Amino acid sequence: MSEAAKPEVHALLLAASSTICYIVACPTTKQCAVIDAVLDFDIASGRTSTGFAEQIIAKVRELGLTVQWILESHVHADHLSSAPVVHKALGGTIGIGDHIGEVQAGFAKIYNLGPQFQVDGEQFGHLFADGEQFAIGSVPAKVMHTPGHTPACVTYVIE
Repeated sequence: MSEAAKPEVHALLLAASSTICYIVACPTTKQCAVIDAVLDFDIASGRTSTGFAEQIIAKVRELGLTVQWILESHVHADHLSSAPVVHKALGGTIGIGDHIGEVQAGFAKIYNLGPQFQVDGEQFGHLFADGEQFAIGSVPAKVMHTPGHTPACVTYVIE
């Protein structure tokens, strides 16, 4: 890969939860992936807000990028995703590892979500298999299933 083809990477920190969201952009096509966008969460009140998501949206617009992917490395109860907020504002396809159903099934039992809660990952636009290859613009990327924090964790290896 030539020097010019290296992706641009921008990190945004939500200090309250020590969560980092990455914006990875193809310098040639100006397409990008937003990785692990989260909601603000006030533990004392149990309320969420979209301030951090709005910062992510503003940064993408400031950089003149087009969102191709909104990628989740995993889901869990203490970092709530703002992928739907980012998607509504900027478009793109929401993707996560294809083992998400295992986590959803656990959540369904723990939170007594009932039979209407789908545990097959249908809430996401794309379920990535281990080893699956894709691109962010013209930048190659690959998915690695890396269970640990949850059985559905994935790592995105971006050239």
